Amino acid sequence: MRGLWTVLLTTAVMSAAAACSGGGASSTASEAASAASRGAEAVASATAAAGEKLNSFKNGVNAKSDVGLGRPSTDGDGRATVKVTVKNSSDSAKSYAVQVNFRDASGNLLDTVVVTVDGVAAKASKDATARSNRKLSGDVKAEVGRALRH
Repeated sequence: MRGLWTVLLTTAVMSAAAACSGGGASSTASEAASAASRGAEAVASATAAAGEKLNSFKNGVNAKSDVGLGRPSTDGDGRATVKVTVKNSSDSAKSYAVQVNFRDASGNLLDTVVVTVDGVAAKASKDATARSNRKLSGDVKAEVGRALRH
């Protein structure tokens, strides 16, 4: 009798484990797809917002060569940050709008932000910090997408 109960209990445990792993894999795949969709929506929204902000920067001149970025890091909230340095080579004070793109190791766009650096004195440099709109993980790289001066 004890042997029969052992067989029945083992069968029940194995069946439950199989049901959980099957449902768990399906559930995990569904959650991953949902997270990827939300991530794509967030990137699309950030890209649109960056475009609007750059377009509002009237009479901007391409100033990408005036901008340098530091090494990206992660702040206490899990968001990527990077130091933005603007060097004004003109003879008068200027303001800058800098689009910073955050990418993963494969080059996929994770997020984009626009940092405004106002009142950079003639022949001077000024720093700002770009911070991602959301938490980013993994090996995050930063690049200057566009930079405008006026």
